[in-house]
Amino acid sequence: MTTADHTERKNTVDLAMPKPLDEVEQAFVDKWHENAYGCFSSGHKFCREVCPVTQVTRNENHTPTAFHANVVAMEKGHLNIEDVADDYVHCTQCGACELRCPNTLMVGDFYRARTETVKVVRAARAMLVDKGLDREKWKQWNRLTDELKNEPVLGVDDGSQPNGQAYVRNWAEGLDIPIGGETIMFVDCEAAFYRTSLPRAIAQILQKAGYEFGLMNEQWCCGGPAAEMGYVEQSMRFARHNIDDWRASGVKRIIAIEPHDYVHFTEDYPAYFGDEFDFEVIQIVDLVAELIRQGRLKLTVPIDRVVTYHDPCRLNKRKGIHEAPREILRAIPGLTFKDVDRVTQWAYCSGGGGGLPIEKPEITAEISRRRLEKAAELEVDTLVSACVWSERPLSAAGEEAGIEVKDLMEMVAESAGIEIGGRTRA
Repeated sequence: MTTADHTERKNTVDLAMPKPLDEVEQAFVDKWHENAYGCFSSGHKFCREVCPVTQVTRNENHTPTAFHANVVAMEKGHLNIEDVADDYVHCTQCGACELRCPNTLMVGDFYRARTETVKVVRAARAMLVDKGLDREKWKQWNRLTDELKNEPVLGVDDGSQPNGQAYVRNWAEGLDIPIGGETIMFVDCEAAFYRTSLPRAIAQILQKAGYEFGLMNEQWCCGGPAAEMGYVEQSMRFARHNIDDWRASGVKRIIAIEPHDYVHFTEDYPAYFGDEFDFEVIQIVDLVAELIRQGRLKLTVPIDRVVTYHDPCRLNKRKGIHEAPREILRAIPGLTFKDVDRVTQWAYCSGGGGGLPIEKPEITAEISRRRLEKAAELEVDTLVSACVWSERPLSAAGEEAGIEVKDLMEMVAESAGIEIGGRTRA
């Protein structure tokens, strides 16, 4: 018997012999039974070609339909979580599959049905952590985050990089921003340590518009990346610390300058704490668009660039924020803005979310490379985004494509005549 024959026979025997589920697996199957069967029974599989990972790997195991089919197979006793653990690593949690799913598109309004693939993936990853099947790079990343209280965005190889609480407000040097107040700006770890020009730009934009805000007394990571990788207990501890810090400082509203944070504050935190989470959360793109509209922020310095806009998945796909960034770009004098139909951007992604760049950086790099190819077709010199996590892989791909990647808020600051300072890249 050849190795191939042996493998085929082994797979046949495995499928013929039901695999009993343990308590954790059974709870997972029970919770996601309806979602899985809604996907499995439709058979349309429209989600495949909008999935950025599937576009790259062409592996059926990495498709959104496979994530649901696994649940059905586990319920039938054909699989257990060990068999499919690696499948659930291959997801950026962009949400494109949910938008394209016919169960959401065609029956969602009437039956109040929505395919929730992102939640299925996150639940599967939490089960991996619970059973000790979590991926090594994710384990290391979250261990360091737990020690530092901020993500190790400048590198995880040694302890020489300036991450952690002693450095979390270094980006704000010389800006005279108070601690506390009714409104605080939450600065994502990637922005606070890696791309410090972004929070400096935003802080000075708000100051120029006369919008009062402060910073946290002790800002820990939002806990969202931990939740996306399956480390729910760690995520909840970090969230608990942050809202206690807000409460102690009299905070009533939080400005989220990063789309991932905005999703976590508006979805995860309320899920963790229920009615106790009574804070207002503002997304910076919406706020800046309003300040321009009101005339409180004037953009007068022309910028001679030809740009297109990259919709961050968690703004466009997850939260429906797509008009405000375009309104801002059209308010910048001198800018030539070449837009694309936002519906086609359901398939666009940087690959920078859901822990994918930590565990599968080569896939993230290829997703970003393909995104820059799309930008190059429009004959632009600049790709503008509004998500600092997307800008790292996009910038690397942009160097190869000869297209500069800029953050939307950096463009606004330039047009407002603000000298930003800080690090644009590490």
